[in-house]
Order: sequence, then structure tokens, then C-alpha cells
Amino acid sequence: MSTPCFHASIEGAQHGAKTLDQFLAFARASGASGAQPSNYLLDGKSASDIRRSFENHGLQLDGISAHCPFWVHTTAWTQSPTIRPFLPSDVASGSPASIEAWCESYLLRLMDLAAELKVRILPMFWGTAYGWEVATGYPWGFWAGPGYDLIQEGHDRFVQKTAKLRHHARQLGLHLAHEIHPGTAAMTGPDFNALLAACDGDPCLGVNADPSHCWEGESWESRFQTVGSRIVAAHVKNYHIRPGHALRLMNPRWQERAMQFVDLASGDLNLLRYTELLIQTGYPKRYREIMQTPTAPLVVEAESAYRDLDACSAHGIAYTRDQLCFPLAQGSFEDGMGA
Repeated sequence: MSTPCFHASIEGAQHGAKTLDQFLAFARASGASGAQPSNYLLDGKSASDIRRSFENHGLQLDGISAHCPFWVHTTAWTQSPTIRPFLPSDVASGSPASIEAWCESYLLRLMDLAAELKVRILPMFWGTAYGWEVATGYPWGFWAGPGYDLIQEGHDRFVQKTAKLRHHARQLGLHLAHEIHPGTAAMTGPDFNALLAACDGDPCLGVNADPSHCWEGESWESRFQTVGSRIVAAHVKNYHIRPGHALRLMNPRWQERAMQFVDLASGDLNLLRYTELLIQTGYPKRYREIMQTPTAPLVVEAESAYRDLDACSAHGIAYTRDQLCFPLAQGSFEDGMGA
């Protein structure tokens, strides 16, 4: 029997209340083979410190989750207060230009750290480069009119604001893996391909697959087939849509919203089929070649508005390890018929 091409891992952003060592101890105790710490868990630590922590806990370092600082960097120009939770208070009170400059400097240093750690993949997402009007996705949006074209302006803004970050990533051989997500610079598969075209196919622009953000019409099959050749990272997450409730409503309480993130086993998505699609698009082979590892991670990001986070995450790691990290077929099931 062949060996699995995947291993179970866990994303660290939801576990920021822990220290790095506490997070890694939790991951190991829950049965993970690797972990994907957030940038915040690595702040103030040297590459040697980080390596030692992973070695002490017997875990692989499966990329660095850098969603928040990248999102802030490309959103600061809008002056949205929603960037403040992810910034030091003295930075958050500054001008949009100063916040953007701070994020750029922070991210350049993070990329240097990643390269020193031989981490070539940074799961992240780009911010609201096209403005909040376009981010609504409203189909009658008046996005072009007398003296303005919000889509073209967004293309130009994205290219200009990300140029230095993309250049540095290319120099270091890094892949910036955008998680296609509502409210970001690419909310659908075609949106991501439009970013690629605007950036002349920049090789550093990758995709972090996550099926739990496909809940407004574009299926995960369609999305990840559209961008399949750029998938270099993968999260495992599930959701449930409560029938009869509006997907877009002004209620911040997760327990009262229509789209609920849930434990992996009970959601609306068939995660086994999702895993098969990742294989079909070449993700595990691509990851192993980039990171020079024997297996590729399926990074658990199980959340719930009701279930304790650690319990939900631990259950998700066990589910991924036992159900999704299966040995690959070595040929067709027809091969032995009639022998």
C-alpha cells in the first residue's frame, strides 16, 4: 500500500492566546504532524528559537499564516477602523500612509524570517484594494461612471501598493498564497485571475485553498479548478448554512448569523471530495516540490460559535488525520480485473 501524500496540521491564528510553545504542545497532543503558526506567534523570536521549538515538539513547520498584516497593508488606504485590532495601538492611531508603511516594513522582515527558516509559502490574503463599494459584490454596483472606474483603479492600486512586497517575495523564492475570501482583493476564482493578469502573471502570487469561503454561489469545485495551478497551500474548514436566513445581515454575533463555521465532520461540505480535488489540481506535488518535504499539509482551521475552540480544533485534527490523509491509488481499480 502506498503512503499518504498529506499530513494533518493546524493553523495558529485562532490560537493566539497561547504562546508558540503552548500552541505547538496543543498541536502535538491533538495528533498533528505539523503546524502553521501565525505571524503573531513568531513576533520577537529568532529563526533558531523557532526551529528549536518545532524540533522540541516533533512537528513540521508548515508555512507561516500572515493573513492579518497583509490584509491591513492593502486596506489601510480606505481608512476603515476594522484594521485596528491587528495593529499596535500607537500604529493604529497613525495616518493611512504611515500604517501602510509600517505594515510593508513588518512584512518585508517577516519574509526575511521565512526565508531563513526555509519556509517558502505564506498563506495570507490581500486587503480591500478595490474599495468597499466593490467588496460588497452587489450586482448593480455603479462601479464605473463619469470620471471613475473602480475596477481599473483597483487594478492599478493593487499593482502599485504590492509591488515592493511582490518583488521581495520573488527575490527570496516565496509564494504569497492568497485565501480567496469575501472582502479581500480577490473574492472569487476569476477575481484572482484578474489580479494575476494585472500583475503580468507574477510567479509569487499563489492561492491558499479554503472551501469554507465558497458560500455565495461559486462552488469550491469551480473556484479551485479555475485557479488550480496556483494552489500552494490548503486549509480544511467546514460550515453550515442555516436555511431561510439572510447571508448578509448587520449582526456581529456569530451564533445568530446564517453562515456558521462548524466542526469538520458535520458541515455542509464533503471534505473528502475537496481533498480529492486538491490532488487533481496538483497541490500536494506542488507543495512538496516547493518546500522539499515528503508530504503536504492539510491545515485544520476548525471553528465553531458553540463548541470550545480547542475541542473543535483537536476533533478537526483527528478527523483530518484519520479521514483525509489516505494512501493514494497507484493505478486504476480496473487494472486487476480479469487477471
